[in-house]
Amino acid sequence: MADVKKIATRESYGNALVACAEDFPDLVVLDADLAGATKTGTFQKAYPDRFIDCGIAECNMTGIAAGLATCGKIPFISSFAMFAAGRNFEQVRNSIGYPHLNVKIGATHAGITVGEDGATHQCNEDVALMRTIPGMTVIVPSDDIEAKAAVRAALEIEGPVYLRFGRAAVPVINERDDYKFEVGKGVLLREGKDVTIIASGICVESALGAAEKLAADGIDAEVINIHTIKPLDEELVLASAKKTGKVVTVEEHSVIGGLGSAVCDVLSEKAPTKVCKIGVYDRFGESGPAAALVEKYGLDAQGVYAKTKEFLK
Repeated sequence: MADVKKIATRESYGNALVACAEDFPDLVVLDADLAGATKTGTFQKAYPDRFIDCGIAECNMTGIAAGLATCGKIPFISSFAMFAAGRNFEQVRNSIGYPHLNVKIGATHAGITVGEDGATHQCNEDVALMRTIPGMTVIVPSDDIEAKAAVRAALEIEGPVYLRFGRAAVPVINERDDYKFEVGKGVLLREGKDVTIIASGICVESALGAAEKLAADGIDAEVINIHTIKPLDEELVLASAKKTGKVVTVEEHSVIGGLGSAVCDVLSEKAPTKVCKIGVYDRFGESGPAAALVEKYGLDAQGVYAKTKEFLK
């Protein structure tokens, strides 16, 4: 894998904001004194008059963005996921969600791949929090190409959008001519008949790797990339579950309230199916290298393969 191109989706986020600026003249970007880390500094250099550094005051930043949205601007607010979704929850709910304002939230440094920053900064609850806000679209891109497409798609949506980006560089897996990003539509990456593996974010690559390992054992796994957690592509999930009869979900997030919960919600109501949720199991993260944590928490290809094999017994 050494020759595979790797880019952190937070880098993609900063680059996408610049790329979209000319097409969306009302786009403005706000950051909470983390422009170097969130990569909104890229936009700041290119469009200094359309950038506001709000200082270490995420909740105030959200209020400013809400005000700008009422004046016809399209604000992106940016901070680490722990602050953008966690510290900021009340303000996002009441100042953005309740009036359904056209504010976009670019949350970086999500999940355990924040690495050495440790448990306090490894937000594994943000998707669950944002899913509960009525009218909020929630997107978790898997790589550079998908992240850039997601930013543009968010700008084309009228209403609040939460986008989840990572700190660590991840392989580019969507570099193909037929790739198409559509909000609310999953991507069937591999057809199979024995089990469905549904993944989001960095775990899409792990799911594909696990499917290769399962194939060597004679197990035909279907792999689906669900980049939009809300609204969920219920049609694709249901069709695959009915075909294979067993579903595995994989996410760099708590198994409570995230992708796995969203999939279980629709399956339990419309097509009861046995499900195995792979993710962070009711615990906090810990300090350590990102790759080592992914392996320890069983979110790499080998971990997904092993848990899927156990599930299928």
